[in-house]
Amino acid sequence: MALDQSPEIDYDESQEGKEMTFLEHLEELRWHLIRSIAAILIFMIAAWFLKGLIFNTIILGPSKPDFWTYRMMCKIGTSVGIDSLCVDKMNFSLMSRQVSGQFMMALTASAITGLLIAFPYVFWEIWRFIKPGLKLTEKKASRGAVFFVTLLFMMGVLFGYYVVAPFAINFLVNFQLDPSIENQFDIQSYIGVLATLTLACGITFQLPMAIFVLTKVGVVGPKFLRDYRRHAIVVLLIVAAVITPSPDMISQIVVAIPLYFLYEISILVSAREEKRKLKEEAKLNS
Repeated sequence: MALDQSPEIDYDESQEGKEMTFLEHLEELRWHLIRSIAAILIFMIAAWFLKGLIFNTIILGPSKPDFWTYRMMCKIGTSVGIDSLCVDKMNFSLMSRQVSGQFMMALTASAITGLLIAFPYVFWEIWRFIKPGLKLTEKKASRGAVFFVTLLFMMGVLFGYYVVAPFAINFLVNFQLDPSIENQFDIQSYIGVLATLTLACGITFQLPMAIFVLTKVGVVGPKFLRDYRRHAIVVLLIVAAVITPSPDMISQIVVAIPLYFLYEISILVSAREEKRKLKEEAKLNS
């Protein structure tokens, strides 16, 4: 994985290398924040008008037995002779126990949707504010940062939505201490679990970018990551167990495998960045 190419645009080439006062920095930051918030609000309003589709198809999707993940689980289970992987029904009902409950949930869901869709633009605005303060070599090394951060975040969100959240929700809603106890969950609780797991995966998938930054500042290196690979595998299994409430090993392994691949990609990213740093040091010393 290399931070090579991305459709980034320098917002004001005339500002490159120009010293700015503290107040000018604050003013520049203010406009970046204003544009970011405006983008979130625009997508939030659009999501509000599409709230019926978003709720019925996307948000409530993992709560239905015909959800894509459950159908795939059933196909896999049938092919290997494990019929228990098929989800026939979800043993719970959703309720709204507050007068303004459904309205607030529609507002919250619209805000989360607006933030997810606007994330690439928001991060680009943040990057535009940070970029002028970097050295030329740092700008070259971090080229493509917006693209890769966005790509990894969206991959993590999709993984959380289609893998982690369905496993967790299916386990939690079907867990019963006694058949006489009915599962009636508040809509806020359901959306909270779905949003938390999905966003957590989006953040977790930033591991290669985090390793890139840590390698750049000299905190870790490829040798360190390789030497502690076994320890990392244990940590990844623990993380998989934490974000997957289901106690069965299959669910935890399904979650742990992508995390392990991200760790291996992080080693390659770290090795590439360390190699680049050694080349620069050799040029300076020659």
